[in-house]
Amino acid sequence: MLHEYRDEIHELKQENAHFAKIFEKHNELDKKIEHAEMGDTPMTDMELDVLKKEKLLLKDEAYKMITDFKKSKA
Repeated sequence: MLHEYRDEIHELKQENAHFAKIFEKHNELDKKIEHAEMGDTPMTDMELDVLKKEKLLLKDEAYKMITDFKKSKA
């Protein structure tokens, strides 16, 4: 997720527990979605859509935190 901000992500994960939790939850959802799409985990299309939307919301929140962090460092 957001690989172009690798340094900021590393720093934020160390300094901000909420960001670390968001990042971890995003990665967990990513794995669940991947397993569902590969057919390893049975899931309805509706369930899969809910997971994808939740993952996107987490990514948006993390991105906002990253950009705010970068602005504070400038």
